[in-house]
Order: sequence, then C-alpha cells, then structure tokens
Amino acid sequence: MSTLLITHHDCIEHEPGDFHPEHPDRLRGVMRMLESEDFMLLHRDQAPHADHEQLLRVHPLSYIEEIMGMVPREGHHSIDGDTTLSPKTGEAALRSAGGVCAAVDAVALKQVRNAFVAVRPPGHHAERSRAMGFCFFNNVAVGAYHARAVHGFQKVAVMDWDVHHGNGTQHIFWDDPDAFYASTHQYPLWPGTGAADECGAHNNILNCPLPAGAGGAEFRAAMTEKVLPALRAFNPDILFISAGFDAHGRDPMANMRLTVADFVWATEELLQVAAECCDNRVVSVMEGGYDIVALAACVAAHIRKLMGV
Repeated sequence: MSTLLITHHDCIEHEPGDFHPEHPDRLRGVMRMLESEDFMLLHRDQAPHADHEQLLRVHPLSYIEEIMGMVPREGHHSIDGDTTLSPKTGEAALRSAGGVCAAVDAVALKQVRNAFVAVRPPGHHAERSRAMGFCFFNNVAVGAYHARAVHGFQKVAVMDWDVHHGNGTQHIFWDDPDAFYASTHQYPLWPGTGAADECGAHNNILNCPLPAGAGGAEFRAAMTEKVLPALRAFNPDILFISAGFDAHGRDPMANMRLTVADFVWATEELLQVAAECCDNRVVSVMEGGYDIVALAACVAAHIRKLMGV
C-alpha cells in the first residue's frame, strides 16, 4: 500500500498578512519539494471541507459560527496579534480539518498504509472555543474524534514534536481517558503551557519540556525514555503525529537544534509503535515550521520514511 498526501490549493490562499511567519510560501515550498521524482509513487488527493458534524465533535456550534462569521470579504480581521483571518481563511481552515478526516478514512479503510496532511492554517493551538497561535480549528483533534466516531477507534493518540506546546490538543484531550497526548517542546516558550506536571485528568497527558538549545540528544532521550514507552503502554487504535518542524536548528521562531536526521529517527520510532499497537495506522499532520528550506527538507524526509524508502 502507498502513502497518501492530502492538500488543497485553498490552504495556500489563506493570507494572514505581509511579514506574518505563517505565510503561504510555507506550503508552496513543501509542495515544490514533493514534485521531485522521489515522490512519484505518493497517492495524492484533495482535502475536502470538514462538515459541521466533524467539527462539532471538538468545537461548539457557537464557536464555529463565530470563526466563520469573522472571515472578512476583503482585507484582514485579527483575533489577536498572531491570529488573523483573510477572505480565504474560512475555506482553508475547513479544508485543513477536513483533510485530516479524509486521511483517517483512507487509512482506516486500508486504501493506503499511512497519510501526511499538508495543510495550513495549523491547528494544535486551537482550544475548544478559542483561536490562537495561527490556529482556528484543531485539525488533529477533529481527525482523532472522527476516527473514533466513524471507524470505532476508541483509543486515539497524538504525538506532537512541534517546538511550541500544543495547548489546544492538550485542552481538548484533558478529560478523556481514551485520548492520549504526548509533546516534546521548548520550555519555557509561548504559549506558556506544557510543564511536566500537566498530566491530564486521567494521566493521559505526557509533556516533555526541553530547554532552549536542546538538540537531537535531548530530544531522542525524551522520546526513548518517556514518549515511546508511554505510547506503547497506552496501546492506541490509531496514532496521529502533530508534525511541526520548527524545532529544527534553522527555524527563527525558537531555539532548539534538531536536524532532519532527528525527525527521520522519530518517524521510524513512531512507525514501529504503530506496527506494534495499531496495525500501522498513522496520520501525520503538518503544524509549524517557519524556515522554508528546513520545513521542506524535513517534510520530504518524513514522507520518505512514511513511504518506507
């Protein structure tokens, strides 16, 4: 079986403004990299809109309507200093969440081995009723609860290696004993969450804060000693990756020093967990990564490993 790549041009047309770090060239750079011959065997599909039923498993109707109602006809509307809507933001946000659900369907039905969802805006900072940190809907959480509701995968797990803590996913999973969230991230750093003692209502949250300047050795130790054993103990029915690549040493948004090889290693380790626990079911979702060269290189290497090459 092949690896599935899901994306959509609408996700490029979300324009948060000149000089905004979460800009359309992030996805353009990734897609240019994936045009190479190495990726000819990727199965490719377009991200559909998430429907209300999918979004409502995570976000209340009042919030969904509020976000969609903020989309301007022209210009920009800012929720906060980081999180800005343009005329195409609604379309992009719906396709970002819908793309993860489509990836879940394809993996669950064994149409593909695994999937990478190359979309923007990202999602892991979006809480149930709060947009923040460039995020509007929590894409990976929408996909996780879709996996449970539609395909019967009761135990869902997310591993988040973005350099910023995924406060939104933690917030959404906090009270759910069958939803497990693990994160490696620089700490202290925005958004200020992700301390090691934030463990969830059912010990279902695992935070591995790493100091500024941490590199591959510290990251791999946290994965080997904490994250991988915890994932195996949780024994998920499906495994999601919040694949942010802003912990790379080139990234301007933080101060960690991971390399492409570190992300390749982590991908290999998570694929092994999925082989042992959940019949290889993996859905990886693009989150952060703000140096275009590093982001594209990391995504390409990550997808090669998902493809088994």
